[in-house]
Amino acid sequence: MDVSQIAALATSLNDMQTRNEASTLVFKKTLDNQSSAALGLIESIPQLPANPAICRNINNTTA
Repeated sequence: MDVSQIAALATSLNDMQTRNEASTLVFKKTLDNQSSAALGLIESIPQLPANPAICRNINNTTA
């Protein structure tokens, strides 16, 4: 191998590592954003009444 080829290979490997690290950081940020969005949706679900039977039974008998 020529010295210039070794230098080019080292530079390419370094660039690839930098791109992989950047991609990993973007992926982690995306996961954090999705986690925050999911938590917001879960927290927006209304609480059940104190008695869960209230508003859940339907009386279909005729008087």
